[in-house]
Amino acid sequence: MIFTKHSNAFRWIIIITSFAIVSLILWKTYEFFQHFKDEERNKMENWSFAQTEFVNSDTNTNLNLTLKILNSNTSTPMIVVDKEGNLSSSNNIDENKIKDALYVKKLIEIFKGENKPIEIRYQGEIYSTIYYGNSPLLNKLKYYPLALILIVVLFGAVIFFFYSSNKNATQNKLWSGMAKETAHQIGTPLSSLIGWTELLKTEHINPEYITEMEKDVNRLSTIAERFSKIGSLPTLEKADIIKETIEAYDYLKTRSSKLIDFELIVPKGEIPVNLNKQLYSWTIENLVKNAIDAMKGRGKLTVEISQLENDVKVSVTDTGKGILKKHFNTIFEPGYTTKKRGWGLGLSLSKRIIEDFHNGKIKVLQSEKEKGSTLQISLKRAL
Repeated sequence: MIFTKHSNAFRWIIIITSFAIVSLILWKTYEFFQHFKDEERNKMENWSFAQTEFVNSDTNTNLNLTLKILNSNTSTPMIVVDKEGNLSSSNNIDENKIKDALYVKKLIEIFKGENKPIEIRYQGEIYSTIYYGNSPLLNKLKYYPLALILIVVLFGAVIFFFYSSNKNATQNKLWSGMAKETAHQIGTPLSSLIGWTELLKTEHINPEYITEMEKDVNRLSTIAERFSKIGSLPTLEKADIIKETIEAYDYLKTRSSKLIDFELIVPKGEIPVNLNKQLYSWTIENLVKNAIDAMKGRGKLTVEISQLENDVKVSVTDTGKGILKKHFNTIFEPGYTTKKRGWGLGLSLSKRIIEDFHNGKIKVLQSEKEKGSTLQISLKRAL
């Protein structure tokens, strides 16, 4: 309870502490880099002193220590040029490349940018100049802070996505709970309506009125069942897709504008498909309603079922305003809508029902501006 109350403060404390730790590590790394660079400078200056001693010595001088220092550099790349600028010697550089004068010139410029050259003097005059670069270890150390920052960024991204997914999971549980509670709340008046419908049958009411009322009651029952399934893995059963499509189609047809010309094209016989009836009918209703909205209540709407070997296609075609090609996939994203009033959930819900629960496909088959669109569902025939 305390953590929940002060979660925002705790979050900022963690962020600030993490930033301080990373900054301290980077600063210490920089200090170590500079210290190591100074050590390499001292080593190269000792090398230059040994070189000077070697040049100034006579043949009788004991040069064991001098030669030991000159041979001690096994990591730092260096180039020694004479007073005329000609290559005198090199160390820790590819022998094949060092023969290329242009390569040597470029390398000298790089070394000059990394470290200040060291002059070797003989009898008060410049005898040669040492150009040296950073050792492989120093170069690795130079890029260590960047690697550390990258690791921190990746770690932060992992934390962010974990927090985001955890938050989304909590919200999904909340919405699922609300949906199930809505279904439960609908159940009470629905039971009462069923009872009143049975009572009206005994009152000599026009049977057609009773039939339509029963359709609406069944419709409410279906809606309640749909809501109760949200958050649960739906079960599939073999059903005739033609029959299920016609039922959803007929219900909407009788309750839609008379200015819409409805057409239903289905093959003869039955086509068995593994379906969740309630969720499939929900999808058909979403597609039909979306088509009606696209036509603004006036036009022609065609629902067609076709079969190609083991694939079953259900197409909903309208004569509405059409969909731009760049929006063919966008329209199935949650929240996308072109209506002033709407949540933009119908098509995204349909996509989840078809692709996640029925292992099918739903897409915009074709669309032309101001001429209409065709959305198509693809499912596998049940064997």
